[in-house]
Amino acid sequence: MTLTDQDTPQALELRRGAEAEASALPALLLAAEHLAATVQMGAHGRKRAGAGEEFWQYRPAHSGDEARFVDWRRSARSDTQFVRDREWQLAQSVHLWVDEAASMRFTGAETGRAARSTKGDRARLLALALAVLMIRGGERVGLAGPLCPPRPGRAQLMTLAQSLAGGGEGADYGAPEVMAITAQSRAVFVSDFFGDLDAIGLALGTLADRGVRGVMLQVLDPVEEDFPFDGRVIFESMGGTLAHETRKAGDLRARYLDRLAERRDRLATMAQAAGWQFSTHHTGDPAQAALLWLHAALERGL
Repeated sequence: MTLTDQDTPQALELRRGAEAEASALPALLLAAEHLAATVQMGAHGRKRAGAGEEFWQYRPAHSGDEARFVDWRRSARSDTQFVRDREWQLAQSVHLWVDEAASMRFTGAETGRAARSTKGDRARLLALALAVLMIRGGERVGLAGPLCPPRPGRAQLMTLAQSLAGGGEGADYGAPEVMAITAQSRAVFVSDFFGDLDAIGLALGTLADRGVRGVMLQVLDPVEEDFPFDGRVIFESMGGTLAHETRKAGDLRARYLDRLAERRDRLATMAQAAGWQFSTHHTGDPAQAALLWLHAALERGL
């Protein structure tokens, strides 16, 4: 058998690489859709009056209501005139920022024990599952960077899966991208937020000035929450740029937990000041609860 022009070694190698890349995309999207399916949202809606086609409720007519909005059939059954409200269904643009810093590659799962996702894997899964829910509800979803602007539809989910599955080899700690986030839109930040707090505060302030509201989900490994270290330990950042050796790791636990709590309080305060919502999720916990919180928190801000 001879190789055709399309079956040269270079072409075969390229095809194998493309197939390997393609096989990774559906895996992330399939996992996200499975997670989204476990969260029973019911009918998607804003539960407030506004522009839309779906009936929401009857309410008594008020001074200033136009006659064309009065439901005369319903009003004929009583002495009061009723207006037929429709549910608000204006599509929103939602921007996702998923931290790709080296710190997100951490998992504290020990060899021989049950596998546990890295923080980055859990963050990508939650972000894409949220995108599935939002796009199914008619919203436009994209990334915070300029390469994947918000769009509706199934094709956008494939684009998001491809972008998120790529991951990154970033610095030790990340900071949110905000330049491409449009005014009056919504944003979702998923990170461990171990980076520079001033950079995070600047991003939130910039977005608040544009009328952007959103949610921040801090993703941590249980080891980072518990600090179960004692004796001689070498602590090293995932990027390898920072290291600290101690012979009495247990003596650091109280100070570490105090600083972690202080950081979390500052993040919550900054989020509140910007009109955002903040919560923490652990990779040792089921992803469904975090997805429920993300969806509900984002809906409250829409």
